[in-house]
Order: sequence, then structure tokens, then C-alpha cells
Amino acid sequence: MNKKITPEIIQRTANTDIDALSSSLSLSAVQARIVAHRMVKNESQNGQYLQSIVHSSLKNIAPPSLLKDCDIGVKRIAQAIEDKQVIGLLTDYDVDGITSHAIMFHALRDFFGVDETQLQHLIGHRIDDGYGISQGLVDKILAQELLPDLIITADCGSSDEGQIKQLKEQGIDVVVTDHHAIPQEGIPLSALAVINPTRDDCDYPDNTIAGCMVSWLLMSHLRTELISTRVLPEKSAKLSGLLDFVSLGTVADAVSLSSPVNRAVVNAGLKVMNQLLRPCWQATKKLLERDFQVFTAEDLGFQIGPRINARSRMSDPYMALHFLCADNLYQAGQHLKELDLDNQTRKETEKEMLQVAYRLAEQQLEKLSWSLVIYHKDFHAGVQGIVASRLIEKYGRPVIVLSPTNDENKLTGSARTIPIIHIRQAIENVANESDDLILGFGGHKGAAGLKLKAQAVDEFSLLFDKAVEKQLLENQINSSEQLRPQIFSDGELEEDELSFQTISELKLLEPYGREFEAPVFEGDFLVQNIRVIGTDGIHLMIQLATESQTFRSVWFRALDNKTDPIPIQEDDIVHVVYQLKENYYRGNFSIQLHIVDMIVE
Repeated sequence: MNKKITPEIIQRTANTDIDALSSSLSLSAVQARIVAHRMVKNESQNGQYLQSIVHSSLKNIAPPSLLKDCDIGVKRIAQAIEDKQVIGLLTDYDVDGITSHAIMFHALRDFFGVDETQLQHLIGHRIDDGYGISQGLVDKILAQELLPDLIITADCGSSDEGQIKQLKEQGIDVVVTDHHAIPQEGIPLSALAVINPTRDDCDYPDNTIAGCMVSWLLMSHLRTELISTRVLPEKSAKLSGLLDFVSLGTVADAVSLSSPVNRAVVNAGLKVMNQLLRPCWQATKKLLERDFQVFTAEDLGFQIGPRINARSRMSDPYMALHFLCADNLYQAGQHLKELDLDNQTRKETEKEMLQVAYRLAEQQLEKLSWSLVIYHKDFHAGVQGIVASRLIEKYGRPVIVLSPTNDENKLTGSARTIPIIHIRQAIENVANESDDLILGFGGHKGAAGLKLKAQAVDEFSLLFDKAVEKQLLENQINSSEQLRPQIFSDGELEEDELSFQTISELKLLEPYGREFEAPVFEGDFLVQNIRVIGTDGIHLMIQLATESQTFRSVWFRALDNKTDPIPIQEDDIVHVVYQLKENYYRGNFSIQLHIVDMIVE
């Protein structure tokens, strides 16, 4: 049960062109190595591009007027403001969507003087309504006593022509802002404007920006329009004060951080956040007990983002919006308590689902499966994507986790994959093979979602496994036993590089995230002490030693459950893959290794 699959440690490939440029940017040897391991594209040969990566600047942001349809959208919103029309803000329920909502709400109310009674908040329920401008959400909108005159979407809408057409027929104009891929059939023609940098006919130079950034650009362009028509005075405040929301949404949505624009808004937004002007950040700092520490991009991705996402996973998403938009510390604190409780519930649900998923996965692996399709009647749809990601980390193969829905004949699923498998393509192959199994699907190379007939799990699993096998064989993977979890390493650090100085140098290269991953190092250590920590008994605190130093090290989720044997012993020589961290405890800073994995020599 729960057999350990030894991960494959892959050394990152360095871009040698970086060396020639690193000295001009005053990079240390460690910094140059990290950048060289991540800047593998041709752009890295451009000194100006590298400069914008290492030293981010808001000057890298292109004018919002380059976004196709932005002028059209802005003029319609300006008209709605002038005529005091009702404006509906319709956004996705995840962090990108909720931060987009907060950006538009604060811009319209606080910067542009729109009365709060003119604004409607329209957010779908993750489980009941589903993503985007769903039919369920449209039905709720049209059932209202007061219909909006205009709806502005954020982080959704590009694939929702049918529902937008229904809204248009009821006299509601729709301005779509989004960053998801345009469907094969094209943009929704019933929308008044479709502002999306992924459009083929859009001249905006960066199509990796998050939905919250598209919203911010739209509101920034609206400010310019309102000044030009003298609705606002010429010296009206710029919207840089809303970049804290852009920063959070950008990190949480895992968009590319090799983008100079994304890096710039994350860093600028963190500066705004750390001024603690908003009650929501004051409450968060108090909850996280960060009296002497500033918020970092890591906090956005692992502390704040999950709490906001947890609300929509476990309940309705409006509490998360109320938290971000709270007008005083008491309100923010009360809302944050609710989000924190939701996150604890999410963790408990995830833990319970994982135990079942591990057992089911082991049974499938006995059949030498190329993939894993995991279903249980007690699974929770709001957590299935997280569970799929955990299974990828453990088993190193494509995973689909399925959960029941309110319709007993329909299952919902989340798919995650490994780099060489295009997960959406694999699901599409199954749909082409048997068109009555899958009720709907969408996604991209790395992740997808689907709806499946409840009676079709076994047949779907076989067809999906064949589709994955076909792609693997094309990549010269001839046996399912070749599939292993992969860890990408930045190599070893010298003894004197295991230092606060190195930690400081690595901090200067933040933010880390997708396509600019956090540094991971490796090396041999002596195990001096081991103890189990955490209430669930699956984390380990380990004292690791080199020839001249000892380090308190933590290995999160070292065990699948508390009854598992500890995989190492004192006096073992172990090869450790780790992140170099700074730990703050009771007024003292220390170097701590966060263990990714380890192998006994």
C-alpha cells in the first residue's frame, strides 16, 4: 500500500548566453545560475529583456488602448456612468475572478464616483453553476426584479456566446474581459466588446496576463476616457493603488512569471499591499502573525490565495469578495475568520479524499496503468483538482479525479498532467472515439475539466488510458514503469553558499512561479535527528548536517498517513532536494531547508 516511487531528479539546463549579460546586471554567481536555468528562450539573449526580468518596472506595461475592443468597452461603460445605469460585475469565482471583481468595484465606486446602488455583484457558484457565464447564472440574473443595463465580465465570457445572446435579447449589453483562449468558433459575437489579449486580432504585446490585469487595464483606460470627457478632473488619482489586487490574482492564477509585465505588477502590488492601507491586509497580517515581516509572492500563492479559493470550493464565493472590499478592520477580520475556517475544512476534505485516492490509485497501478482515473461517491468537486495535483506529485502520470454532482447521472472531473502529455488532447481523443461518454470538456495542455456520464467511468478509463499511452509511445516512453515523478534541480550549493547571503540574493529575484520557478537545490547530508510534527502526524522535522553546519529542516507531507513508517533513520546519509529558506520564530531568524524529497544513499 502506498509504495514510494523514487522521483527522477533532472538538472536544469543553463542558457550560456546569460553569463555574458549577468555581470552587467551585477548578478551574483547563484543569481546568474538561477536566471540562466530559467531564461532558455531566445529573448534571454536580449539584454533589455533580461533587465526587465531581473529589475521589473511598470514602464514595461503597454498602453491599454492596444487591447482590441477596449475603446468600445470604455465608451459604453462611460455612457452607463453618465446615465446612471445599473452595471453588473460578472466574474469567475476563483482568486483571479474575485480580485478582478474587487478592482472594478473599487475603481467604479471609489475612483469614478459610481453609487454603490448602481452596481450588481454577479458571481456563479462553483458547483451549482459552474465556470463562466453559465446558464444557471443567467437564469438568476434574468429572475432579478431590477435587470442590469450593462454587464462587465472578468476572467470569463470568451466561450459563452449562447448565454451572452440571451442577455442581449433582454436588452443587456455585455462587455467581456477575459484572458482564456478564444474557442475554435471564435469570439462571442453577441458581446458588445470582447477584450482579451489572446485574440488573434489583438495588438497587445503580452497575452500571458491574468484576468485581473485585463480588468485593471480596462479601468485604467476608462479613467483616461473620463478625464478626456471632463467627468473626472485631469489630476484624478491613478489606479496604481489597486495593484495589490492585481498582484494577488496574478500569482494565484499561475500565469507566466517570465513575463516582464506580470513580474512588474506582482512586485508593485506587493509594495501597495505592504503599506497595509486596506483592512483586508491588516487582518491578514494579524492572522498570519507577521508583525515584523512583509508579504511576499509566496504568501500570495500559499497563504492568501488558498483562503480565498477555499470559499468557492466549499461554499458561495461572496464572502471572499466582502473580505477584500471590507471598509474596516473588524469586518475584514470577521470575514477572514470565515475564509480560514473554510480553508481548514478544505484541508480536512482534501486529506480524507487523498487517503481514498491513494488506495484506488494503488489498485490501478497494479494493472500497469499509464494514467489514473479516480472516482468515489463521497468525493467533493471543489477539491478534486487539488487531489489530482497531489496524485501527479506522487505517481508521475496523468490523473483525472471524478466527483458526483447534483445530477445522479452526471459526474464532474478535474484533469492534471505531466509535461509530455497534452491532457485536453487526450480527453478529446476519447470524445472522438466514443461521443456518448463525455458530456462536455474544456481546458488546455496542462489542465482540463470535464463532465462524464455516471455509468461510463470504466469505459472512459480504458479509452483515456489508451489515449495517454499513444502520446507516451510517441515520446519513446515504452513502459508505464518508466513514469516517475520529476523534480527539476538547480544543482548543488557550496558549503559557504548555504547562508543568509544566498537567501537574500534569491529574494532579489522574486517573484517566483510558473515559468520562473522557485530555486530548488540538492546535496548530501547526514541525518542527526528526526521527529514527527503537525496534528495529522505526516510532516517531519529533521536535523541535517554538512561537514561544518547543521540545519533544522522540514519535510511537509513526508508520509501519506501517520501509520506509515518513517523512510529514514538517524545517521543515514541522504541525498536531499530542498529549497533554502529563512525561518522566523520568536524574534529569531534561522536558515531552514524545506525538503522537496530525499533519497537514502
